[in-house]
Amino acid sequence: MKECHTPVLKEKVIEYLNPRPNENYVDCTFGLGGHALSILEKNGPEGKVVGIEMDSDLYKELKKKEFSKRLILVNDSYVNLKEIVEESGIDSVSGILFDLGMSSWHLEESGKGFSFKKNEKLDMRYNRSFSISAEEIVNESKEEEIKNILEKFGEERFSKRIARRIVEEREKGKIETTFQLVEIIKKAIPGRYAGRGNFATRSFQALRIASNDELRNIEKGLEQSLDVVERGGIIVVISFHSLEDRIVKHFFKKRPDSVEILTKKPVIPEEGEIETNTRSRSAKLRVAKKI
Repeated sequence: MKECHTPVLKEKVIEYLNPRPNENYVDCTFGLGGHALSILEKNGPEGKVVGIEMDSDLYKELKKKEFSKRLILVNDSYVNLKEIVEESGIDSVSGILFDLGMSSWHLEESGKGFSFKKNEKLDMRYNRSFSISAEEIVNESKEEEIKNILEKFGEERFSKRIARRIVEEREKGKIETTFQLVEIIKKAIPGRYAGRGNFATRSFQALRIASNDELRNIEKGLEQSLDVVERGGIIVVISFHSLEDRIVKHFFKKRPDSVEILTKKPVIPEEGEIETNTRSRSAKLRVAKKI
């Protein structure tokens, strides 16, 4: 496993969370640990961080590394946030971070088919015990169901054409790899769009979201964060596409009696960060304080 990549919007995350000595925090999407390690630098000597990593394969890799003894690393989903914190033994939580979406490890090293630029098995599951694979979706779902997934979760304008082509192609043989799916998408959409380098992005995003039930999980995690964080505690959420950001925005807005929104507009990366970390280009950060 490669060393930690630069976490997205790290300085802003630390600014809003404002980790203080001996206080406890939860990183709901540990990934490669960049944000959590920055928090641990500031909340010593007794403060702890609960790091939740859903991907069982990444968790196994993380367990081989030496982290601070103040890190409590858990292989689970933040849909179980309340239970995880209760079992961790910490008595109060001053801040919670959700860094939604994939880590660079998932794209570059997982071998699970998250990237349309690599020829890998079409899986896309963070944890096999929590979800169904993208391969199952494209090979077993009805045409209308595939169309709806692409349209709803990918906002793909050619969802109907792609779904029809998927059904036609799977009759010839099982769709098992990312490159098979890329070719199917390329054949399904008009040529002027197929020539663009990112023509498969929306379909891959949609299948990943559907496979992991990501959007419903976000709201479940946010609901529990209000139970877990203490009054005056901070909830920071980084999203990477409009569907995620919309959920976060509406969640905070609908709870004026529970939270004070600290970011009237989402915080976005500066040009310098985007140049050095291209993954950050679509990031939006929203923050609320429990009242």
